[in-house]
Amino acid sequence: MTSRDIAVVLVAAGLGTRLGADKPKAFVTLAEKTLIEHALENIAQVQSLEQVIIAVPSGHEEQTAKLADIALSGLDVRFDVVIGGETRQQSIANALGVLDQDVAVVLVHDAARALAPASVFERVAKQVRSSGFGAVPVMKISDTIKKVDGEKVKETVNRDLLRAAQTPQGFPAQELLAAYAEAEENYTDDAALAQAHGIQIAAVEGDDAAFKITTAADLAMAELRFDSNFRTGIGTDTHRFSSDESKKLYLGTVVWPGERGLDGHSDGDAVSHAIVDALLSAAGLGDIGSNFGVDRVEFEGANGKVFLEATISLLKEKNYSVQNVAVQVIGNRPKVAPMRLEVESVLSAIIGAPVSLSATTTDGLGFLGNDEGVAAVATALIQSSKGRLTS
Repeated sequence: MTSRDIAVVLVAAGLGTRLGADKPKAFVTLAEKTLIEHALENIAQVQSLEQVIIAVPSGHEEQTAKLADIALSGLDVRFDVVIGGETRQQSIANALGVLDQDVAVVLVHDAARALAPASVFERVAKQVRSSGFGAVPVMKISDTIKKVDGEKVKETVNRDLLRAAQTPQGFPAQELLAAYAEAEENYTDDAALAQAHGIQIAAVEGDDAAFKITTAADLAMAELRFDSNFRTGIGTDTHRFSSDESKKLYLGTVVWPGERGLDGHSDGDAVSHAIVDALLSAAGLGDIGSNFGVDRVEFEGANGKVFLEATISLLKEKNYSVQNVAVQVIGNRPKVAPMRLEVESVLSAIIGAPVSLSATTTDGLGFLGNDEGVAAVATALIQSSKGRLTS
């Protein structure tokens, strides 16, 4: 059995300017976790792990230590957090300054490649141990590569001889320390620095998941690797027409001119209430009664917008976003067609997703057919950001 002799240097000090975020790239959220958390969770699965060293921007040391403590909990693994330098190379040099003397293999990994699986770390470490060389995970290039000079294409490069390098890149610890101690210029990656100082480099198979998250488009592509987790809900509501002919009719939070209002603890808005029930049902958060019951005096006479906005807040707290809502009004009146576009526009703005409104009758059957009231049935489609990484 191999002793615990691997250290991973996780480079997370980049500002991520091209990502367009308001925080350093490693702390941007992907499927409800930061990139650094995803990276650490994969690193935690690496066998023979002795130490993890994380280079982060100044001011993020405490947050990083907490995240590492959680990700590496239950493991007898030392972790250190260091402040990164102005360049990636300086950040790694800072990290190597706290390298444990018992470490034999150093794997240098970019937090921007947060989804790289543990199997890649294992392949790289195995190659370093067996050959004594450095090792780099690589991927074949599918695009045709052109060599250009300004706007002029000079030649087509034989892509069979080319590979795209990924991380983690692995090295014998003492040789990497010596190479960094001697380095006087900046290199594009650690393999280039190591080669410039006499370390041979072997290539091992990379992984599609180890792509680099640099732009917003990359982040969106990473999101697609997680389960979508769509959920649907159904809601219904019924209210009787009021005996008070002066009472206004509210449906979809909007006043319907010339129509008698509906009785209810609030404003009797069957459309809004059905939508609320559909959204809460989809999220598994109960129903309108359990969240905004008739015993709540603050909701007496409240407009449907109050319930819709409160429901959207509840969904956001549980990391749900609304994708679509459809609601159908059932009854002889009011006539929906004249108000459809206005109600759809108002509801879509409140909910933050497309809302469609339709209508039907009961062909004269039942209390709805007798013009005693109005009913509404709604369906809602929501999506959770709590994803599960797919293979």
